[in-house]
Parts: sequence; structure tokens; C-alpha cells
Amino acid sequence: MCGIAGFFTVNASLPNAEEVLGKLMHAIQHRGPDDQGHFLSADRCAGLASTRLAILDLSTAGHQPMRSADGRFTLSFNGEIYNFQELRDELQKEGAVFRSHTDTEVILQLYERLGSECVGRLRGMFAFAIWDDREKTAFLARDPLGIKPLYCYHKVGDGLFAFASELRPLLSSGLVPRRLNQRGLCGYFRNGTVPEPETLIEGVRCLGAGSWLLWKAGKITEEKFWTLRLGSSAAETSEADPVEEADAVSVARAALLDSLSHHFVSDVPVGLFLSGGIDSTALLGLARAGGRKNLRTFSIGVDDPRFDESSLARRTAEHFGTEHTEWRLNGATSRELFDEFLTHIDQPSIDGFNTFAVSRLAHKQGMKVVLSGLGGDELFGGYPTFARLPWMLAWSQRLGVAGPLRTIAGRVLASRAPRPAWQRLGEFLCHPPTLTSAYAAYRGIYTTKEARQLASRYDEGKAAEKVEPSFSGNGMAEENSHSDIGDAISALELQGYMRNQLLRDSDVMSMANSLELRVPFVDHRLVETLARIPAKIRLQAGKQLLLQAVPEVPSWVASQPKRGFQFPFETWFASDWKATMENAVHRSGVPAKTWYQKWSLFLFETWWQQIA
Repeated sequence: MCGIAGFFTVNASLPNAEEVLGKLMHAIQHRGPDDQGHFLSADRCAGLASTRLAILDLSTAGHQPMRSADGRFTLSFNGEIYNFQELRDELQKEGAVFRSHTDTEVILQLYERLGSECVGRLRGMFAFAIWDDREKTAFLARDPLGIKPLYCYHKVGDGLFAFASELRPLLSSGLVPRRLNQRGLCGYFRNGTVPEPETLIEGVRCLGAGSWLLWKAGKITEEKFWTLRLGSSAAETSEADPVEEADAVSVARAALLDSLSHHFVSDVPVGLFLSGGIDSTALLGLARAGGRKNLRTFSIGVDDPRFDESSLARRTAEHFGTEHTEWRLNGATSRELFDEFLTHIDQPSIDGFNTFAVSRLAHKQGMKVVLSGLGGDELFGGYPTFARLPWMLAWSQRLGVAGPLRTIAGRVLASRAPRPAWQRLGEFLCHPPTLTSAYAAYRGIYTTKEARQLASRYDEGKAAEKVEPSFSGNGMAEENSHSDIGDAISALELQGYMRNQLLRDSDVMSMANSLELRVPFVDHRLVETLARIPAKIRLQAGKQLLLQAVPEVPSWVASQPKRGFQFPFETWFASDWKATMENAVHRSGVPAKTWYQKWSLFLFETWWQQIA
């Protein structure tokens, strides 16, 4: 696991290349404290920077950027390739000679032989860049489900291209102007996070999940190498048959065990974040079933019984016999931690502090790698959206698809409803009912009108009336034409809330603590297998398929109602941050009636003050 960054230019058009590389490397230092390095091509047209968190092959042989034996290719890689040993064995049979035992070198040698097709052979989480010094081209790629971020800046006029694992390093380099992106800003206030491929900075975007990019002489070619397909869409493109109901449990268990075994590939100990929920407990049960011993688990407790799940996690850890470490936070300890959290925000979102806190705990206990249950709700139907969105669509249709009653009801709710959720519902009723618009209304925090007003306020008064904020999900459900609405919602959650918020926050906040966070549920091979299980089975209420596939989950966990992990921020920060948040609301010019609306304004202002 590493931090990566770099640039490519035409005709050595960057006179201060060494200085830029130094700034990039300094800005990604926290992601890789074990080693660092940089590469500048002889013609000064390409520069790569890497900082390393050593997980596989802890020796100096894993130093990055890594060059091929003949010096033609140079690679900066962030992530883990879980099937690297299988690929290494194949390459050795073909005559390849390795100088290390890293997955980094496997990517390098695979690219030498297969070019862009190498990405189809990789199983894991990754974002990497390869410079070809002979052809003067750069190849960049990102893993299928977008676990690892890759931010790109392309200055079309002079061909400059820059990239990094986080947004801040690009700003620190001096290559990217500090100008807000209105579409990203609208998207942030609409969703509570910035939907990909947008960012909050003009000119910077995310490389799409499951995509590669080729830069040559200032021009870019981009291609998608993996597409999420569920249900009938998966059946049409897969060589394997759909899974019969009688086989669903055994197929799911085998696929889960396979994913978990791959995610334990490491030369350092692997721990587990343990909450009181089904997903992390299922991973622990599968680990025990797979023969894993001496497991360490970590959880956070809080001083408010309305939010605290630590007793469940503690009981589960005792049940499975793990070495369990718990950190109980109160108002005093959290305030100090929160100050540091604010300095690590790469792009604001209304989440992330929980990951920062538990990552700090694991890091202080000497861990470098942990597993998280992130992704279980999206794959097994754990969110309220799986019930609420069909209800919203049915209710809308009863009012009339385009009739006056529907529009009138929508306008009244949007303008007069006392609760923001009902205002967003009103906005939904004012437009043709689609699953994506229902999802945006349910997952959103402000209406589109309010998001535009906020974007205009913060972006120096620029008019934002015509800016259409991208939504979490970006219409993927309709584009994939899922025959089952459950599959469509699952796709929206995987490509929206999970990718834009959960994965991004998990990457930034774990790496802020020099910790590698792995997500066994977010494995494209696992997804491809589960995609063949019909939605009526895979998405049964209460995540029944997951519970049947992992009977090791104790009854006291399985019977718990679904609730997201939260902190009692309103109680903790009432004295310290209340005035600051109220001032942010006053400056915004848009009413903020809920805690999360105030929170989004406060976080954005704090972030922008640090960036601008």
C-alpha cells in the first residue's frame, strides 16, 4: 500500500520538475512511512513519486518507483494484488525472472507482456501509473470497484497531465489552480459527498472505476475494462449459468471464503474492525472457519447508550476468542481527535470520523493491515433503500406519472414541508419518476435548488442556476437495464453511496493513520459470483442469504436491527463547535434544519479555509 503521484509533459515543459516531485512526495508521506522514492526521466518529460507502506516483501527490493530490468518501464503502484503469487508462478513458467517477492513487480512484468490487457488479470485493489520511456506514453489504471482513488488533472493547452492518490497533493504541487468546480460543489451539497468523476476542484477528476487511461503526447485515450452487472445483465455476459435457489447458500459461502482467504495475503499480521453488526461479524466467522488463529479485533465505544455498540462487539470477540482492543470515546477525547481529523479531510463528506478513530486505534496497537465489513449491505440488501425506493416509485405512480396532482403535491412539499426529507420528496414528485431520482431524493441532504444556491454562494457568486449536480449513482441503474428493481438499487448503492463516500473516506482516513484497510466484500470476483444469484434470494430482508451462508454469526448479532454506526456529535461538540456551525449556516444563506446539513456546511468551510 502506497501513496503515488506524478506528472507527464510534452517537450520537458516543466522547468521546476524536481521541486514539483518533492512537493508531491511530501504531500503523500503519511500514506507510506516505510520508504519513499522518485523518478525523473532523462528527458524530464515524466516524473513519478511513491511513498511505501510495506505489506508484501518487507525488504528494500520493494522500493518504488520500480523500474523494469531494461529500464524501459517505471511503475508507481498503490494497493494490493491478492492473486499476485498465482500470476508470478505463471510468469516464471514463461521465463520471467523476478528480483523481489512483491505484487508490484508482478504488475510491471505483466504489463511488459500484455500491455493494457494486464488489468483484466489482476484481483485486488489498485491504482497505478506506468511510464514507457521508449514510447513516451503513460498508462494509468484503477481497480474494478473503485476501492483505490486516482485523481487526474489534464491541462489540454500544453499537454500537462498530473495524478495523485489524493486531491490535496495535486494542489500542493502548484500545478493545479485552486478554483472550485461548480458541478462538484453542487453534487457535494446535494449528496453530502462529491459524486465521481467530479471533484471540488476545477480541472481535476477521478479516473473511473474499472478503467484505464493512456497518455501520449498530451492526448488521452480512456477505456473501461470492467463493468458492474447484476441479475439478468450478469447472466447475459457471463459464461456461467445463473445460480439455482437450492445452490445459493453454498455458492455464496464458497465465494465468501475464497474472497476472505485472498484478503489475508500479507507478510504482516492482519486485524479486523469489529462492530456490533452482521457484516464484520460474518468476516470474523469466516476467518475462524478458514482456520485463522491469533486474530486481533478493534472497535470504538462511545459514552452515549443511544449510539454505543461496543458491548456487542466485545461479546462477539469473546465468543470467537480474539485479542480484542476497544477505545471508548467521550466528549473530551473526541474533541482532540476531531481537530486532527479535520486536517486530513481530502474532500469533505458527512462521514469519515468513525474510520479515522478506529484506524488510529489499530495503528497505535502496531497494526498495518485491517479488514472491514464495508460492502455487505450493498450486496445483501441491508439498507432501507431496498424497501423505500420501490415504495417511492409506486406512490409517485399512483399520483399520476405526469398528471397535475403529482406536480402540485410535489411543489407544495418542496416549498412548504417542514422537514428536509419531505422537501426532497417534493422535488422528486416534480419530475418524471426514475429510480435514480428517487435514490437522489432519499440519499440527498439538500434539494437541487438549495445545492445550486450554496454553490453560487461559495464560488464567488457565480450563477449556478443551470448547473445540474451529479447524483450518487449517476444513472447507473437505468443504464444497466436491470430486470429486477432490487438489482438496480444494489447497483446504485455499490456505485453511489459506497464508492463516493464509504470507500473514499475509508481510504483517506485509514491512510491518514498509515493503515491499509481491506474490504473482502468489495471484491469483483465475489461480486461476479453473487451477481448470478437472483435478487429475490440475494437481497432477502435481514440479509438472510449472508446469515445462511455464514451460520457462525451468533444469534445476538443476527437478531439486532440495522443501524449505522454514529457518534453523538451534537452532545460532544455543543459547546466547542456549535457557534462555528451556526455561523456557517448564517453565512450560507440557506436554511439548515438538520444536524447533517449544518455538518456539511461546517466541513466544507473548514476544508476550503485549509485549501484556499
